[in-house]
Amino acid sequence: MVFSSFVFLCAFLPIVLFLYYISPARIRNLVLLVASLIFYAWGEPVYVLIMLFSTVFDYTNGRLIEYFKKKGSRGKMKATLVVDICGNLGILGFFKYADFVIDNINSITGAGLSLLHIALPIGISFYTFQTMSYTIDVYRGQVEAQHNILDFATYVVLFPQLIAGPIVQYKTIANELSQRKVGLTDFSEGAFRFAIGLAKKVLLANQIGGLWDTISRMNELTTATAWLGAIAYSFQIYFDFSGYSDMAIGLGRMFGFHFLENFNFPYMAKSITEFWRRWHISLSSWFREYVYIPLGGNRKGLPRQVLNLLIVWMLTGLWHGANWNFVLWGLYYGVLLIIEKLFLLKLIEKLPAWIGHVYSLFLVVIGWAIFAQTDMSQLTRFLKAMFGIGVAGVNSDFWYFLSCNAVLLIVLVLCSMDHRAWIGKLRKKSADAVDHEGSIYVAVEQSRGLMIVKPAIMLVLLFLSYAFLVGDSYNPFLYFRF
Repeated sequence: MVFSSFVFLCAFLPIVLFLYYISPARIRNLVLLVASLIFYAWGEPVYVLIMLFSTVFDYTNGRLIEYFKKKGSRGKMKATLVVDICGNLGILGFFKYADFVIDNINSITGAGLSLLHIALPIGISFYTFQTMSYTIDVYRGQVEAQHNILDFATYVVLFPQLIAGPIVQYKTIANELSQRKVGLTDFSEGAFRFAIGLAKKVLLANQIGGLWDTISRMNELTTATAWLGAIAYSFQIYFDFSGYSDMAIGLGRMFGFHFLENFNFPYMAKSITEFWRRWHISLSSWFREYVYIPLGGNRKGLPRQVLNLLIVWMLTGLWHGANWNFVLWGLYYGVLLIIEKLFLLKLIEKLPAWIGHVYSLFLVVIGWAIFAQTDMSQLTRFLKAMFGIGVAGVNSDFWYFLSCNAVLLIVLVLCSMDHRAWIGKLRKKSADAVDHEGSIYVAVEQSRGLMIVKPAIMLVLLFLSYAFLVGDSYNPFLYFRF
């Protein structure tokens, strides 16, 4: 079940909201738990067992670490943590990477081992990282072990963020699991955020995704067409994933949870370093906190820092998928970040901002071209086309694609820009007007206008999204495969 399906929008979500709000506060976690299990089991009921095992496994290890800590047994605490990490990574490794390892063994040795053809459980990369972070934080003493297994299970399987994140660390919502209140403001803000995310997904990502799908299947590419396709994919993956994150954050707020932000207008970045502070923030934070810093971070000299960055980014790439293009993608960013760390970032900061933007977007689009092509021969062909190796520069196909999608591309550019500075200027003008006129009337009218405009925008976005869903069969969620 996906958020942009009619089953979810017209049946599942209204029913769950109704049951949640008519239920006493003491059983609302149970309502969410049952609803989340149904949500997950809708597509693949067998894999609910894996998720439930992970839940019980990490709950038990958290309690054991707490018990050994009280007994003063540091060694047993560490042993339990090692068992927990190995267990979680073992589950993730088996389901996600077993065939990848076998295929590479066959390629290197010619062993001819049979592939297992194991289906990847949806969302396993996300909830595995979440449960591991909980146990690690209990070991570090950053959170107390959860004694109520129902509350812990609700955290693990909470359907708004279960399938594709954001990666919600236990410590960010620990208090809200046991005590939370949802007022009208929280619910309305959550609904508005959900509508924004749905519109990003349906009105923007799906539409430009069709262009990428067409170009990626072409047998003959020109340089201009390849770049147009890579740009189309760059917009698709951004609005697809940020749209999902918006919907998840909005749904969480409708149920009283405040998830941390996962995107911050990444295509406004002026360096690759800044891009990764703005893109998929929960994943970057996870790797920094649980891998990079434990490896030593930047505390053990430059050579060790470079090695740590390469390890983290190779793992980041591998986390996204069991293909060599993802490893290449991770190392690509690792090398870029190392170069910026060594000298380039200081130079970029001295240059005009627009140069930083162009530099960043150029490299990011190349990065998405690497990310999108899981077949290495296809990837090589596509990159050669992007750099004009053995292909024509432009042809009629490019002009046709560009003319058909020009308006959409302009809308995508505008929607990916940081609008907060403009809103801030408008608010400042209103505030200046209030101060100058010595009256609160303008401010009152402004707040009344906002109360009317936001619901109106939400209804328009929902109407348009529903209308497009009715007539459009192309509705993928790119991050489901991770």
